[in-house]
Amino acid sequence: MATQINGTFDVTLTPLAQSEKTGGASLGRMGISKQFHGDLSATSKGEMLSAMTDTAGSAGYVAIEQVTGSLVGRNGSFVLQHSGSMARGVASLRVTVVPDSATDELVGLTGEMAINIVDGKHFYEFSFTLPA
Repeated sequence: MATQINGTFDVTLTPLAQSEKTGGASLGRMGISKQFHGDLSATSKGEMLSAMTDTAGSAGYVAIEQVTGSLVGRNGSFVLQHSGSMARGVASLRVTVVPDSATDELVGLTGEMAINIVDGKHFYEFSFTLPA
């Protein structure tokens, strides 16, 4: 049975070397640094690639981040894979644990994370399964 936890996180995005605009999209690259709070007490580092189109509210991004810390009292690390898009303001986002990426006390972790931003604050909902 899956466990679900909720919490907040702080995020810093740092622009990295960027591609020039080609065709109808501007490609970008960012470094990601996060601090998770709550039952996921961890930090993460990663990279994001994005494409901003000429159409207002339409874009896409992919990202990989390595999360290291404590999940409901179990220590280790795991990798999250992001795939997001926005079609004229309608967002779609999927964030999943990369299979077999977990280490130490988190080996066998599977799950998905939802990210919500409300009034500039970042929140996560993490639904996951860990072996006994």
